[in-house]
Amino acid sequence: MTNEAAISTGWRAKLPEAIRPYTENASVAAFFLGISSGFPFAMIGATLTTRLAQDGIDKKAVTAFTLAFLVYNLKFLWAWVVDGVRIPVLGRLGQRVSWLLLVGVLVMLAVANLAFVDPKTSLLQTAYAAVLLGFAGATFDIVIDAYRIEILKPEQLGVGSGMTQYGWRIGSVAAGALALVLAARVGWQAAYMACAIFALPAMLTGLFMGEPERHREVAAKKGLADLGSSIVGPLIEFFRRKGAFLVLLFILLHKIGDTLANLTFRLLFDDLGYSNDEIAIYDIGFGFWAYLIGIFIGGILYARMGMKRSVLLSLVLMAVSNFSFALLAHVGHSNWGMAGAIGFENIASGIGGVTVIAYFSALCDLRFTASQYALISAAASIIGRFVTGTTAGSLIESLGYVNFYLLTTLAALPGIILFYLMMRSGLVDASVGTAGKDEGRTS
Repeated sequence: MTNEAAISTGWRAKLPEAIRPYTENASVAAFFLGISSGFPFAMIGATLTTRLAQDGIDKKAVTAFTLAFLVYNLKFLWAWVVDGVRIPVLGRLGQRVSWLLLVGVLVMLAVANLAFVDPKTSLLQTAYAAVLLGFAGATFDIVIDAYRIEILKPEQLGVGSGMTQYGWRIGSVAAGALALVLAARVGWQAAYMACAIFALPAMLTGLFMGEPERHREVAAKKGLADLGSSIVGPLIEFFRRKGAFLVLLFILLHKIGDTLANLTFRLLFDDLGYSNDEIAIYDIGFGFWAYLIGIFIGGILYARMGMKRSVLLSLVLMAVSNFSFALLAHVGHSNWGMAGAIGFENIASGIGGVTVIAYFSALCDLRFTASQYALISAAASIIGRFVTGTTAGSLIESLGYVNFYLLTTLAALPGIILFYLMMRSGLVDASVGTAGKDEGRTS
């Protein structure tokens, strides 16, 4: 009898059935991994923006620092290193654990580096420090995603993805809040240094859980030819699968409508005359808790309905959530309308975040987990962000908010239809990699 099985007949058996999967060792580990994954994003996001603003830096220069996030979209370029390069000495602990420890230390050093630069005297050095932290944080994401996927069994991918998102939200919010509180009392240097401890949960999780049993070592690389295979091997393996190009098309299309809508909500609220207090209460406060509820529901749906049906349902819900904002734009300023639209959108996003991320995790081959998930996650957001950045504003001006959100609802339909056709033809099952096949439960 395994430890998990023994616990399920002990204290865990007393818990409600829907709660038990969230208490399993792998699921709890995914939560702590999420905490460490979320905090670097906060350090170069709202926290750095606040620090620069308080130091009197020009607004144009402040907004330019968002380019540090671009590193996260490029992480697939070096993800193969995490799969294929063995670290001397530390490598004895295992490929994933050794990289967790090494990159965790690098993240802490990058945070300390950002702490000790002074934006008032050298804005360029501050920019370099932010990009360095972005690189370290993106690499930490690569390792954490690979470790998460490999410690979770196929049937745990839904709950595990949800726990990671819980951790990410809590880690980013807690780190940002701690930085602000400490900065007001002991200064920004000490605040950033204190926040470096948020790298420890993932590092300690790796030491406690050990190397994932499901991890498959790639053959040692001895020459340039082998090095080249490390880079292109994950791509070749993926595109050899039946229906791989249709799966890639789905990855590229599925979030276009959702991204178009999500990045324009604040424009809608401003034009409808909502106050900052109302936005803080409903969009930030109410939306935060609705998202957490959605994550929990998503884990249950994934376990009860299976991967394919839960993903399809979440795609439909996310499309309908866009329609709810068309209704809000038609009705006008209404607190109840805003609460309903925000609540539904965040619950749908929480559900979709769990089920779709679980599906994308299942697509990975366990030999190339880091490389393939980095590629998938980058592809999932690139078109939506590009279309939003280049056309959203002009579309709102020409169509108006009601027609714009109706258009985002229609933009979600190709992804829904494509996934449904993939289900019916068996391509969803055929495209799943070894990360989702070990227990033979892909339905």
